[in-house]
Amino acid sequence: MNAYRTHTCEQLRKDNIGEDVTVSGWVHRKRDHGNLLFLDLRDHYGITQCVLESDSSVFPMVDKVSQESVVSVTGKVTERTAETINPGLPTGEVEVYISAFKVLSAADELPMPVFGEQDYPEETRLRYRFLDLRRTTLHNNIMLRSRVMSSVRKSMEKLGFFEHQTPILTSSSPEGARDFLVPSRLNPGHFYALPQAPQIFKQLIMVAGFDRYFQIAPCFRDEDPRADRSPGEFYQLDVEMSFVEQEDILNAIEPVSHDLFADNSDKAVTPMPFPRLTFAETMLKYGTDKPDLRNPIKISEVGEVFAGSDFQVFSSVVEKGGVVRAIPAPGAASQPRSFFDKMNGWAQDEGAPGMGWISFTEEGEAKGPIAKRLGEERLATLKELAGLSDGDGVFFASGPATEAAALAGKARVHVGEQLGLIDDNRFELVWVIDYPMYEWDETEDRLDFSHNPFSMPQGGIESLDNENKLEILGYQYDLVCNGIELGSGAIRNHEPETMFKAFELVGYSREEVETKFGGLLRAFHFGAPPHGGIALGLDRIVMLLLDEANIREVIMFPLNQQAQDPLLGAPSLIDDARYKELHLSFKAPKKVKS
Repeated sequence: MNAYRTHTCEQLRKDNIGEDVTVSGWVHRKRDHGNLLFLDLRDHYGITQCVLESDSSVFPMVDKVSQESVVSVTGKVTERTAETINPGLPTGEVEVYISAFKVLSAADELPMPVFGEQDYPEETRLRYRFLDLRRTTLHNNIMLRSRVMSSVRKSMEKLGFFEHQTPILTSSSPEGARDFLVPSRLNPGHFYALPQAPQIFKQLIMVAGFDRYFQIAPCFRDEDPRADRSPGEFYQLDVEMSFVEQEDILNAIEPVSHDLFADNSDKAVTPMPFPRLTFAETMLKYGTDKPDLRNPIKISEVGEVFAGSDFQVFSSVVEKGGVVRAIPAPGAASQPRSFFDKMNGWAQDEGAPGMGWISFTEEGEAKGPIAKRLGEERLATLKELAGLSDGDGVFFASGPATEAAALAGKARVHVGEQLGLIDDNRFELVWVIDYPMYEWDETEDRLDFSHNPFSMPQGGIESLDNENKLEILGYQYDLVCNGIELGSGAIRNHEPETMFKAFELVGYSREEVETKFGGLLRAFHFGAPPHGGIALGLDRIVMLLLDEANIREVIMFPLNQQAQDPLLGAPSLIDDARYKELHLSFKAPKKVKS
Protein backbone atom coordinates (compact mmCIF):
# COMPACT_ATOMS: atom_id res chain seq x y z
CA MET A 1 0.00 0.00 0.00
CA ASN A 2 1.20 3.53 -0.76
CA ALA A 3 2.69 5.04 2.39
CA TYR A 4 1.45 8.55 1.58
CA ARG A 5 -2.18 8.12 0.60
CA THR A 6 -5.01 5.69 0.18
CA HIS A 7 -7.09 8.39 -1.52
CA THR A 8 -6.56 11.77 -3.11
CA CYS A 9 -8.04 14.87 -1.52
CA GLU A 10 -10.91 14.81 -4.03
CA GLN A 11 -12.03 11.19 -3.72
CA LEU A 12 -13.69 10.84 -0.34
CA ARG A 13 -17.50 10.61 -0.31
CA LYS A 14 -20.29 9.40 1.99
CA ASP A 15 -19.57 5.85 0.80
CA ASN A 16 -16.21 6.10 2.59
CA ILE A 17 -17.70 6.89 6.01
CA GLY A 18 -16.17 4.64 8.65
CA GLU A 19 -13.04 3.87 6.64
CA ASP A 20 -9.52 4.51 7.93
CA VAL A 21 -7.74 6.53 5.25
CA THR A 22 -4.50 8.38 4.62
CA VAL A 23 -4.42 11.58 2.58
CA SER A 24 -1.46 13.84 1.82
CA GLY A 25 -1.11 17.34 0.45
CA TRP A 26 -0.55 20.98 1.27
CA VAL A 27 -2.03 22.78 4.26
CA HIS A 28 -4.48 25.06 2.46
CA ARG A 29 -5.79 26.78 5.59
CA LYS A 30 -6.46 26.19 9.30
CA ARG A 31 -9.39 27.32 11.45
CA ASP A 32 -9.24 27.17 15.24
CA HIS A 33 -12.70 26.86 16.82
CA GLY A 34 -11.49 26.48 20.39
CA ASN A 35 -11.96 22.82 21.21
CA LEU A 36 -11.78 21.87 17.50
CA LEU A 37 -9.12 22.56 14.90
CA PHE A 38 -10.06 22.31 11.23
CA LEU A 39 -7.44 21.81 8.54
CA ASP A 40 -8.17 21.98 4.82
CA LEU A 41 -5.78 19.67 3.00
CA ARG A 42 -5.23 20.32 -0.72
CA ASP A 43 -3.58 18.30 -3.45
CA HIS A 44 -3.71 18.48 -7.25
CA TYR A 45 -7.19 16.94 -7.32
CA GLY A 46 -9.12 18.83 -4.65
CA ILE A 47 -9.60 19.61 -0.96
CA THR A 48 -10.50 17.45 2.04
CA GLN A 49 -11.44 18.88 5.43
CA CYS A 50 -9.65 17.29 8.38
CA VAL A 51 -10.53 17.85 12.02
CA LEU A 52 -9.21 17.03 15.49
CA GLU A 53 -10.03 17.93 19.09
CA SER A 54 -7.76 20.01 21.30
CA ASP A 55 -7.04 17.06 23.62
CA SER A 56 -5.64 14.92 20.79
CA SER A 57 -2.02 13.84 21.18
CA VAL A 58 -1.18 15.24 17.73
CA PHE A 59 -2.93 18.58 18.36
CA PRO A 60 0.29 20.53 19.15
CA MET A 61 1.90 19.36 15.90
CA VAL A 62 -1.14 20.25 13.81
CA ASP A 63 -1.61 23.54 15.64
CA LYS A 64 1.88 24.82 14.85
CA VAL A 65 2.22 23.53 11.26
CA SER A 66 2.64 26.40 8.81
CA GLN A 67 0.43 27.11 5.82
CA GLU A 68 1.53 25.33 2.60
CA SER A 69 3.54 22.75 4.49
CA VAL A 70 3.25 19.28 2.95
CA VAL A 71 1.71 16.84 5.43
CA SER A 72 0.23 13.37 5.69
CA VAL A 73 -3.00 12.76 7.62
CA THR A 74 -4.39 9.42 8.77
CA GLY A 75 -7.83 9.09 10.29
CA LYS A 76 -11.40 7.88 10.03
CA VAL A 77 -13.86 9.32 7.52
CA THR A 78 -16.86 10.79 9.35
CA GLU A 79 -20.05 12.46 8.19
CA ARG A 80 -20.35 16.21 8.57
CA THR A 81 -23.29 17.59 10.47
CA ALA A 82 -26.01 19.11 8.30
CA GLU A 83 -25.05 22.67 9.18
CA THR A 84 -21.37 22.13 8.26
CA ILE A 85 -21.87 20.51 4.84
CA ASN A 86 -20.01 22.41 2.11
CA PRO A 87 -21.94 22.01 -1.19
CA GLY A 88 -19.10 23.79 -3.02
CA LEU A 89 -16.74 20.82 -2.54
CA PRO A 90 -17.14 17.30 -3.96
CA THR A 91 -15.88 16.11 -0.54
CA GLY A 92 -18.12 18.56 1.31
CA GLU A 93 -20.29 15.95 3.05
CA VAL A 94 -17.41 14.24 4.89
CA GLU A 95 -14.29 15.00 6.89
CA VAL A 96 -11.30 13.05 8.19
CA TYR A 97 -10.99 12.78 11.98
CA ILE A 98 -7.21 12.97 12.47
CA SER A 99 -5.54 10.15 14.42
CA ALA A 100 -2.01 10.42 12.98
CA PHE A 101 -0.20 13.38 11.49
CA LYS A 102 3.19 13.75 9.84
CA VAL A 103 4.96 16.79 8.39
CA LEU A 104 6.62 15.74 5.14
CA SER A 105 8.05 19.17 4.26
CA ALA A 106 7.69 22.30 6.37
CA ALA A 107 7.04 25.61 4.58
CA ASP A 108 8.74 28.89 5.43
CA GLU A 109 6.80 32.13 5.72
CA LEU A 110 5.07 32.72 2.38
CA PRO A 111 6.04 35.66 0.15
CA MET A 112 2.50 35.54 -1.28
CA PRO A 113 -0.63 33.69 -0.14
CA VAL A 114 -2.06 30.69 -1.92
CA PHE A 115 -5.43 30.65 -0.17
CA GLY A 116 -7.63 33.58 -1.15
CA GLU A 117 -5.84 34.35 -4.45
CA GLN A 118 -5.24 38.03 -3.74
CA ASP A 119 -3.82 40.04 -6.61
CA TYR A 120 -0.04 40.38 -6.37
CA PRO A 121 2.57 42.19 -8.50
CA GLU A 122 3.73 40.35 -11.61
CA GLU A 123 7.35 40.14 -10.46
CA THR A 124 6.33 38.45 -7.19
CA ARG A 125 4.03 36.03 -8.97
CA LEU A 126 6.70 35.05 -11.49
CA ARG A 127 9.57 34.85 -9.01
CA TYR A 128 7.49 32.46 -6.92
CA ARG A 129 5.63 30.89 -9.83
CA PHE A 130 5.56 27.50 -8.09
CA LEU A 131 3.38 29.11 -5.39
CA ASP A 132 1.31 31.01 -7.93
CA LEU A 133 0.60 27.73 -9.74
CA ARG A 134 -0.82 26.21 -6.54
CA ARG A 135 -3.60 28.81 -6.54
CA THR A 136 -6.89 27.36 -7.70
CA THR A 137 -7.62 29.62 -10.68
CA LEU A 138 -4.18 29.43 -12.28
CA HIS A 139 -3.91 25.72 -11.50
CA ASN A 140 -7.23 25.10 -13.26
CA ASN A 141 -6.16 27.30 -16.19
CA ILE A 142 -3.09 25.18 -16.77
CA MET A 143 -5.12 21.98 -16.52
CA LEU A 144 -7.56 23.30 -19.15
CA ARG A 145 -4.56 24.04 -21.36
CA SER A 146 -3.46 20.42 -20.93
CA ARG A 147 -6.92 19.17 -21.90
CA VAL A 148 -6.92 21.42 -24.97
CA MET A 149 -3.55 20.02 -26.09
CA SER A 150 -4.80 16.47 -25.57
CA SER A 151 -8.03 17.21 -27.42
CA VAL A 152 -6.11 18.67 -30.37
CA ARG A 153 -3.94 15.57 -30.70
CA LYS A 154 -6.91 13.21 -30.57
CA SER A 155 -8.86 15.28 -33.11
CA MET A 156 -5.97 15.50 -35.55
CA GLU A 157 -5.21 11.77 -35.34
CA LYS A 158 -8.90 10.99 -35.84
CA LEU A 159 -8.79 13.07 -39.06
CA GLY A 160 -5.86 11.03 -40.37
CA PHE A 161 -3.01 13.41 -39.50
CA PHE A 162 0.33 12.23 -38.13
CA GLU A 163 2.50 14.16 -35.68
CA HIS A 164 6.10 14.82 -36.69
CA GLN A 165 8.71 16.96 -34.91
CA THR A 166 10.73 19.56 -36.76
CA PRO A 167 14.17 20.96 -35.75
CA ILE A 168 14.60 23.62 -33.08
CA LEU A 169 18.08 24.64 -34.25
CA THR A 170 17.65 25.91 -37.79
CA SER A 171 18.41 28.84 -40.08
CA SER A 172 16.87 32.29 -40.15
CA SER A 173 13.64 32.78 -42.13
CA PRO A 174 11.68 35.88 -43.16
CA GLU A 175 8.66 35.40 -40.86
CA GLY A 176 8.42 39.11 -40.09
CA ALA A 177 9.89 39.14 -36.56
CA ARG A 178 13.36 39.00 -35.04
CA ASP A 179 14.98 35.62 -34.65
CA PHE A 180 16.49 34.29 -31.46
CA LEU A 181 20.04 33.38 -32.44
CA VAL A 182 22.25 30.63 -31.00
CA PRO A 183 26.03 30.79 -31.62
CA SER A 184 27.64 27.65 -33.00
CA ARG A 185 30.72 26.45 -31.08
CA LEU A 186 31.77 24.11 -33.88
CA ASN A 187 31.24 26.67 -36.63
CA PRO A 188 32.87 29.92 -35.48
CA GLY A 189 31.00 33.07 -36.48
CA HIS A 190 27.92 31.15 -37.52
CA PHE A 191 24.55 31.15 -35.76
CA TYR A 192 21.49 28.94 -35.58
CA ALA A 193 18.08 30.53 -35.35
CA LEU A 194 15.27 29.20 -33.19
CA PRO A 195 12.27 28.65 -35.48
CA GLN A 196 9.68 31.42 -35.69
CA ALA A 197 7.49 28.66 -37.16
CA PRO A 198 8.15 25.27 -38.79
CA GLN A 199 7.12 26.79 -42.15
CA ILE A 200 9.82 25.43 -44.46
CA PHE A 201 10.18 22.11 -42.69
CA LYS A 202 6.48 21.30 -42.87
CA GLN A 203 6.51 22.05 -46.59
CA LEU A 204 9.50 19.75 -46.97
CA ILE A 205 7.54 17.06 -45.11
CA MET A 206 4.91 17.30 -47.85
CA VAL A 207 7.56 17.08 -50.56
CA ALA A 208 8.86 13.99 -48.75
CA GLY A 209 5.45 12.36 -49.28
CA PHE A 210 3.95 12.24 -45.79
CA ASP A 211 0.66 13.85 -46.94
CA ARG A 212 -0.93 14.95 -43.62
CA TYR A 213 1.27 16.47 -40.90
CA PHE A 214 0.54 18.17 -37.62
CA GLN A 215 2.59 19.25 -34.64
CA ILE A 216 1.99 21.13 -31.42
CA ALA A 217 4.99 23.24 -32.23
CA PRO A 218 7.02 25.59 -30.03
CA CYS A 219 7.79 28.82 -31.89
CA PHE A 220 10.26 31.54 -30.95
CA ARG A 221 10.10 35.23 -31.82
CA ASP A 222 12.10 38.06 -30.33
CA GLU A 223 9.11 40.42 -30.14
CA ASP A 224 7.94 42.99 -27.65
CA PRO A 225 5.33 41.53 -25.29
CA ARG A 226 1.62 42.28 -25.47
CA ALA A 227 -1.34 41.11 -23.44
CA ASP A 228 -2.11 38.43 -26.06
CA ARG A 229 1.48 37.65 -27.03
CA SER A 230 4.06 35.93 -24.90
CA PRO A 231 7.59 37.35 -25.25
CA GLY A 232 9.97 34.71 -26.48
CA GLU A 233 7.97 31.58 -27.18
CA PHE A 234 4.48 30.34 -27.92
CA TYR A 235 2.81 27.14 -29.08
CA GLN A 236 0.76 26.57 -32.19
CA LEU A 237 -1.12 23.76 -33.85
CA ASP A 238 0.89 23.47 -37.05
CA VAL A 239 -0.82 21.70 -39.97
CA GLU A 240 0.08 20.87 -43.57
CA MET A 241 -1.72 18.79 -46.22
CA SER A 242 -0.85 17.60 -49.73
CA PHE A 243 -3.03 17.57 -52.85
CA VAL A 244 -5.50 20.07 -51.42
CA GLU A 245 -7.21 23.29 -52.34
CA GLN A 246 -8.10 26.11 -49.96
CA GLU A 247 -11.53 24.71 -49.11
CA ASP A 248 -10.00 21.36 -48.11
CA ILE A 249 -7.88 23.07 -45.46
CA LEU A 250 -10.82 25.06 -44.10
CA ASN A 251 -13.05 21.99 -43.96
CA ALA A 252 -10.38 19.98 -42.13
CA ILE A 253 -9.71 22.62 -39.48
CA GLU A 254 -13.32 23.66 -38.79
CA PRO A 255 -14.36 20.59 -36.75
CA VAL A 256 -11.16 20.75 -34.69
CA SER A 257 -11.69 24.45 -33.92
CA HIS A 258 -15.42 24.07 -33.29
CA ASP A 259 -14.98 21.15 -30.90
CA LEU A 260 -12.21 22.92 -28.96
CA PHE A 261 -14.64 25.69 -28.05
CA ALA A 262 -17.79 23.57 -27.75
CA ASP A 263 -16.17 20.90 -25.54
CA ASN A 264 -14.36 23.28 -23.20
CA SER A 265 -16.93 26.02 -22.65
CA ASP A 266 -20.65 26.48 -22.02
CA LYS A 267 -20.82 29.38 -24.48
CA ALA A 268 -22.57 29.09 -27.84
CA VAL A 269 -20.25 28.37 -30.78
CA THR A 270 -20.71 29.28 -34.43
CA PRO A 271 -22.18 26.24 -36.20
CA MET A 272 -20.29 24.74 -39.11
CA PRO A 273 -19.59 25.71 -41.80
CA PHE A 274 -18.11 28.96 -40.48
CA PRO A 275 -18.87 32.12 -42.46
CA ARG A 276 -16.36 33.11 -45.14
CA LEU A 277 -15.63 36.81 -45.65
CA THR A 278 -13.24 38.24 -48.18
CA PHE A 279 -10.53 40.60 -46.97
CA ALA A 280 -12.09 43.45 -48.98
CA GLU A 281 -15.53 42.73 -47.49
CA THR A 282 -14.36 42.60 -43.90
CA MET A 283 -12.31 45.80 -44.26
CA LEU A 284 -15.41 47.58 -45.58
CA LYS A 285 -18.03 46.18 -43.18
CA TYR A 286 -15.90 45.89 -40.04
CA GLY A 287 -12.85 48.12 -40.61
CA THR A 288 -10.48 45.28 -39.74
CA ASP A 289 -9.51 41.83 -40.97
CA LYS A 290 -10.15 40.54 -37.43
CA PRO A 291 -13.91 41.19 -37.12
CA ASP A 292 -15.81 40.48 -33.92
CA LEU A 293 -19.11 39.13 -35.24
CA ARG A 294 -20.73 39.21 -31.81
CA ASN A 295 -21.17 42.90 -32.58
CA PRO A 296 -24.14 43.32 -35.01
CA ILE A 297 -22.96 46.71 -36.32
CA LYS A 298 -21.90 46.79 -39.99
CA ILE A 299 -20.07 49.72 -41.56
CA SER A 300 -21.20 51.10 -44.93
CA GLU A 301 -19.66 53.31 -47.59
CA VAL A 302 -21.85 56.43 -47.94
CA GLY A 303 -19.62 58.78 -49.92
CA GLU A 304 -22.34 59.24 -52.54
CA VAL A 305 -24.60 60.82 -49.91
CA PHE A 306 -22.12 63.65 -49.42
CA ALA A 307 -20.76 64.01 -52.96
CA GLY A 308 -21.63 67.53 -54.10
CA SER A 309 -23.41 68.32 -50.81
CA ASP A 310 -23.21 71.50 -48.76
CA PHE A 311 -21.29 69.62 -46.05
CA GLN A 312 -17.87 70.43 -47.44
CA VAL A 313 -15.90 68.55 -44.78
CA PHE A 314 -17.07 65.28 -46.38
CA SER A 315 -17.83 66.43 -49.92
CA SER A 316 -14.23 67.62 -50.36
CA VAL A 317 -12.96 64.24 -49.13
CA VAL A 318 -15.06 62.45 -51.74
CA GLU A 319 -13.94 64.87 -54.42
CA LYS A 320 -10.30 64.02 -53.66
CA GLY A 321 -10.96 60.29 -53.97
CA GLY A 322 -11.46 59.58 -50.27
CA VAL A 323 -14.29 57.70 -48.60
CA VAL A 324 -16.98 58.33 -45.98
CA ARG A 325 -17.85 55.37 -43.77
CA ALA A 326 -21.06 55.20 -41.73
CA ILE A 327 -21.06 53.40 -38.37
CA PRO A 328 -24.65 52.73 -37.22
CA ALA A 329 -25.56 53.09 -33.55
CA PRO A 330 -28.76 51.03 -33.15
CA GLY A 331 -31.28 52.64 -30.79
CA ALA A 332 -28.89 55.47 -29.94
CA ALA A 333 -31.48 58.20 -30.58
CA SER A 334 -32.72 57.61 -27.05
CA GLN A 335 -29.26 58.38 -25.67
CA PRO A 336 -28.54 61.86 -24.25
CA ARG A 337 -26.60 64.40 -26.31
CA SER A 338 -23.56 63.66 -24.12
CA PHE A 339 -23.34 60.18 -25.70
CA PHE A 340 -22.66 61.73 -29.11
CA ASP A 341 -20.34 64.39 -27.70
CA LYS A 342 -18.29 61.73 -25.90
CA MET A 343 -17.88 59.82 -29.14
CA ASN A 344 -16.45 62.97 -30.68
CA GLY A 345 -13.97 63.21 -27.80
CA TRP A 346 -13.15 59.52 -28.15
CA ALA A 347 -12.30 60.03 -31.84
CA GLN A 348 -10.00 62.92 -30.96
CA ASP A 349 -8.22 60.69 -28.46
CA GLU A 350 -7.69 58.25 -31.34
CA GLY A 351 -5.95 60.99 -33.33
CA ALA A 352 -8.89 61.99 -35.55
CA PRO A 353 -10.20 65.58 -35.82
CA GLY A 354 -13.54 64.37 -34.45
CA MET A 355 -16.50 62.23 -35.41
CA GLY A 356 -19.62 63.63 -37.08
CA TRP A 357 -23.00 62.13 -36.32
CA ILE A 358 -26.72 62.15 -37.09
CA SER A 359 -29.56 60.93 -34.89
CA PHE A 360 -32.96 59.83 -36.24
CA THR A 361 -35.80 60.18 -33.77
CA GLU A 362 -38.60 57.63 -33.51
CA GLU A 363 -40.70 60.08 -35.55
CA GLY A 364 -38.07 60.07 -38.31
CA GLU A 365 -36.65 63.54 -37.65
CA ALA A 366 -32.91 63.84 -38.36
CA LYS A 367 -30.94 65.72 -35.70
CA GLY A 368 -27.37 66.89 -35.40
CA PRO A 369 -25.11 69.45 -37.11
CA ILE A 370 -24.61 67.34 -40.24
CA ALA A 371 -28.32 66.63 -40.70
CA LYS A 372 -28.99 70.32 -41.23
CA ARG A 373 -26.66 70.30 -44.26
CA LEU A 374 -28.39 67.41 -46.03
CA GLY A 375 -31.79 67.40 -47.72
CA GLU A 376 -34.51 64.78 -47.26
CA GLU A 377 -33.43 62.86 -50.36
CA ARG A 378 -29.83 62.52 -49.18
CA LEU A 379 -30.96 61.53 -45.68
CA ALA A 380 -33.23 58.85 -47.15
CA THR A 381 -30.32 57.52 -49.21
CA LEU A 382 -28.14 57.49 -46.10
CA LYS A 383 -30.71 55.45 -44.17
CA GLU A 384 -30.96 52.96 -47.02
CA LEU A 385 -27.19 52.54 -47.54
CA ALA A 386 -26.37 52.28 -43.82
CA GLY A 387 -29.38 50.12 -42.90
CA LEU A 388 -30.70 52.71 -40.45
CA SER A 389 -34.16 52.85 -38.87
CA ASP A 390 -35.97 55.53 -36.93
CA GLY A 391 -34.53 55.59 -33.42
CA ASP A 392 -30.97 54.89 -34.61
CA GLY A 393 -27.91 57.10 -34.63
CA VAL A 394 -24.98 57.02 -37.02
CA PHE A 395 -21.35 58.18 -36.84
CA PHE A 396 -19.00 58.97 -39.71
CA ALA A 397 -15.31 58.42 -40.47
CA SER A 398 -13.83 60.04 -43.56
CA GLY A 399 -10.51 60.34 -45.36
CA PRO A 400 -8.23 58.01 -47.35
CA ALA A 401 -9.72 54.50 -47.45
CA THR A 402 -7.15 52.86 -45.16
CA GLU A 403 -7.35 55.56 -42.47
CA ALA A 404 -11.15 55.81 -42.59
CA ALA A 405 -11.51 52.04 -42.35
CA ALA A 406 -9.24 51.87 -39.30
CA LEU A 407 -11.11 54.61 -37.45
CA ALA A 408 -14.50 53.19 -38.42
CA GLY A 409 -13.45 49.75 -37.21
CA LYS A 410 -12.43 51.09 -33.82
CA ALA A 411 -15.59 53.19 -33.61
CA ARG A 412 -17.72 50.12 -34.39
CA VAL A 413 -16.20 48.28 -31.42
CA HIS A 414 -16.52 51.31 -29.14
CA VAL A 415 -20.18 51.96 -30.06
CA GLY A 416 -20.99 48.28 -29.63
CA GLU A 417 -19.46 48.30 -26.15
CA GLN A 418 -21.13 51.56 -25.13
CA LEU A 419 -24.56 50.33 -26.24
CA GLY A 420 -24.11 46.85 -24.74
CA LEU A 421 -24.52 45.11 -28.09
CA ILE A 422 -21.72 42.53 -27.72
CA ASP A 423 -22.87 39.13 -26.47
CA ASP A 424 -20.20 37.76 -24.15
CA ASN A 425 -21.80 34.30 -24.14
CA ARG A 426 -20.85 33.41 -27.70
CA PHE A 427 -17.79 32.36 -29.65
CA GLU A 428 -18.19 33.71 -33.18
CA LEU A 429 -15.73 32.13 -35.63
CA VAL A 430 -15.21 33.35 -39.18
CA TRP A 431 -12.80 32.72 -42.05
CA VAL A 432 -11.24 35.74 -43.74
CA ILE A 433 -10.08 34.80 -47.24
CA ASP A 434 -8.73 36.37 -50.44
CA TYR A 435 -5.96 38.46 -48.91
CA PRO A 436 -3.93 40.69 -51.21
CA MET A 437 -0.54 39.16 -52.02
CA TYR A 438 1.15 42.56 -51.70
CA GLU A 439 0.85 45.86 -49.88
CA TRP A 440 2.61 49.19 -50.21
CA ASP A 441 5.14 49.89 -47.46
CA GLU A 442 4.84 53.64 -46.86
CA THR A 443 7.94 53.73 -44.67
CA GLU A 444 10.20 51.97 -47.20
CA ASP A 445 8.28 53.37 -50.20
CA ARG A 446 8.17 49.98 -51.90
CA LEU A 447 6.02 46.93 -52.53
CA ASP A 448 6.10 44.20 -49.88
CA PHE A 449 4.35 40.94 -49.08
CA SER A 450 1.16 41.59 -47.14
CA HIS A 451 0.69 38.22 -45.48
CA ASN A 452 2.73 35.11 -46.27
CA PRO A 453 5.58 35.17 -48.81
CA PHE A 454 5.23 31.44 -49.52
CA SER A 455 1.61 31.70 -50.74
CA MET A 456 0.38 30.73 -54.18
CA PRO A 457 -1.09 33.74 -56.02
CA GLN A 458 -4.62 33.22 -57.27
CA GLY A 459 -4.29 32.66 -61.00
CA GLY A 460 -0.73 31.34 -60.75
CA ILE A 461 2.31 32.92 -62.33
CA GLU A 462 0.23 34.77 -64.95
CA SER A 463 -1.52 36.80 -62.24
CA LEU A 464 1.82 38.35 -61.27
CA ASP A 465 1.79 40.27 -64.56
CA ASN A 466 -1.14 42.38 -63.33
CA GLU A 467 -0.22 46.04 -63.74
CA ASN A 468 -1.75 46.87 -60.36
CA LYS A 469 0.18 44.58 -58.03
CA LEU A 470 -2.10 45.50 -55.12
CA GLU A 471 -4.98 43.74 -56.91
CA ILE A 472 -3.21 40.37 -56.93
CA LEU A 473 -4.87 38.03 -54.46
CA GLY A 474 -3.31 35.05 -52.71
CA TYR A 475 -4.72 31.77 -51.50
CA GLN A 476 -4.40 33.02 -47.93
CA TYR A 477 -6.83 32.73 -45.05
CA ASP A 478 -7.17 33.59 -41.35
CA LEU A 479 -9.43 32.08 -38.71
CA VAL A 480 -10.82 34.76 -36.39
CA CYS A 481 -12.81 34.38 -33.17
CA ASN A 482 -14.42 37.29 -31.31
CA GLY A 483 -12.09 39.77 -32.96
CA ILE A 484 -8.91 37.79 -32.26
CA GLU A 485 -6.84 36.08 -34.94
CA LEU A 486 -6.55 32.41 -33.99
CA GLY A 487 -4.70 31.16 -37.01
CA SER A 488 -3.29 31.95 -40.41
CA GLY A 489 -2.52 29.80 -43.42
CA ALA A 490 -2.18 29.52 -47.16
CA ILE A 491 -2.00 27.27 -50.17
CA ARG A 492 1.74 27.20 -50.81
CA ASN A 493 3.65 28.33 -53.84
CA HIS A 494 5.27 25.03 -54.87
CA GLU A 495 6.43 26.19 -58.33
CA PRO A 496 10.03 27.52 -58.43
CA GLU A 497 9.46 29.95 -61.28
CA THR A 498 6.34 31.36 -59.65
CA MET A 499 8.27 31.79 -56.42
CA PHE A 500 11.14 33.57 -58.16
CA LYS A 501 8.72 35.99 -59.81
CA ALA A 502 6.67 36.58 -56.63
CA PHE A 503 9.83 37.54 -54.73
CA GLU A 504 11.19 39.55 -57.64
CA LEU A 505 8.26 41.94 -57.31
CA VAL A 506 9.38 42.90 -53.78
CA GLY A 507 13.01 43.35 -54.73
CA TYR A 508 14.59 39.90 -54.30
CA SER A 509 16.95 38.76 -57.04
CA ARG A 510 16.93 35.16 -58.21
CA GLU A 511 20.27 34.66 -56.45
CA GLU A 512 18.93 36.04 -53.15
CA VAL A 513 15.93 33.71 -53.25
CA GLU A 514 18.19 30.73 -53.94
CA THR A 515 20.49 31.76 -51.07
CA LYS A 516 17.69 32.26 -48.53
CA PHE A 517 15.43 29.37 -49.55
CA GLY A 518 17.81 27.05 -51.37
CA GLY A 519 16.73 23.94 -49.46
CA LEU A 520 13.08 24.46 -50.26
CA LEU A 521 13.71 25.34 -53.90
CA ARG A 522 15.90 22.27 -54.41
CA ALA A 523 13.08 20.14 -53.09
CA PHE A 524 10.59 21.76 -55.47
CA HIS A 525 12.80 20.72 -58.42
CA PHE A 526 12.34 17.04 -57.52
CA GLY A 527 8.57 16.73 -57.55
CA ALA A 528 6.52 18.82 -55.10
CA PRO A 529 2.80 18.15 -54.60
CA PRO A 530 0.34 21.05 -54.40
CA HIS A 531 0.06 21.63 -50.67
CA GLY A 532 -1.19 24.03 -48.04
CA GLY A 533 -1.64 24.43 -44.34
CA ILE A 534 -2.42 26.58 -41.35
CA ALA A 535 -1.20 27.29 -37.82
CA LEU A 536 -3.52 28.00 -34.89
CA GLY A 537 -2.26 29.81 -31.78
CA LEU A 538 -3.09 27.49 -28.89
CA ASP A 539 -2.17 30.03 -26.20
CA ARG A 540 -4.75 32.47 -27.60
CA ILE A 541 -7.41 29.75 -27.84
CA VAL A 542 -6.95 28.92 -24.16
CA MET A 543 -7.07 32.65 -23.33
CA LEU A 544 -10.42 32.93 -25.09
CA LEU A 545 -11.83 29.82 -23.43
CA LEU A 546 -10.91 31.17 -20.00
CA ASP A 547 -11.82 34.78 -20.80
CA GLU A 548 -8.38 35.84 -19.58
CA ALA A 549 -7.06 39.24 -20.61
CA ASN A 550 -3.37 38.35 -20.23
CA ILE A 551 -1.61 35.42 -21.87
CA ARG A 552 0.52 35.00 -18.74
CA GLU A 553 -2.52 33.43 -17.06
CA VAL A 554 -2.51 30.42 -19.40
CA ILE A 555 1.24 29.68 -19.54
CA MET A 556 2.92 27.66 -16.81
CA PHE A 557 6.24 29.52 -16.70
CA PRO A 558 5.94 32.78 -18.69
CA LEU A 559 8.50 35.55 -19.05
CA ASN A 560 7.77 39.01 -17.69
CA GLN A 561 7.23 42.19 -19.72
CA GLN A 562 10.99 42.61 -20.10
CA ALA A 563 11.32 39.07 -21.50
CA GLN A 564 12.98 37.89 -18.29
CA ASP A 565 12.39 34.88 -16.05
CA PRO A 566 12.58 36.11 -12.43
CA LEU A 567 12.33 32.53 -11.16
CA LEU A 568 15.48 31.09 -12.79
CA GLY A 569 17.18 34.36 -13.71
CA ALA A 570 17.10 34.09 -17.49
CA PRO A 571 18.56 35.57 -19.56
CA SER A 572 21.83 35.43 -17.65
CA LEU A 573 25.41 36.57 -18.16
CA ILE A 574 28.05 34.08 -19.20
CA ASP A 575 31.67 34.03 -18.13
CA ASP A 576 34.71 34.82 -20.28
CA ALA A 577 35.49 31.16 -20.82
CA ARG A 578 32.16 30.61 -22.53
CA TYR A 579 32.69 33.67 -24.75
CA LYS A 580 36.04 32.27 -25.81
CA GLU A 581 34.60 28.80 -26.42
CA LEU A 582 31.89 30.29 -28.64
CA HIS A 583 34.34 32.59 -30.44
CA LEU A 584 32.42 35.67 -29.25
CA SER A 585 33.24 38.93 -27.54
CA PHE A 586 30.94 41.35 -25.78
CA LYS A 587 30.95 45.13 -25.90
CA ALA A 588 28.62 46.80 -23.44
CA PRO A 589 26.37 49.50 -24.93
CA LYS A 590 27.36 53.05 -24.11
CA LYS A 591 25.29 54.73 -21.43
CA VAL A 592 23.37 57.72 -22.67
CA LYS A 593 24.23 60.86 -20.71
CA SER A 594 21.19 62.53 -19.22
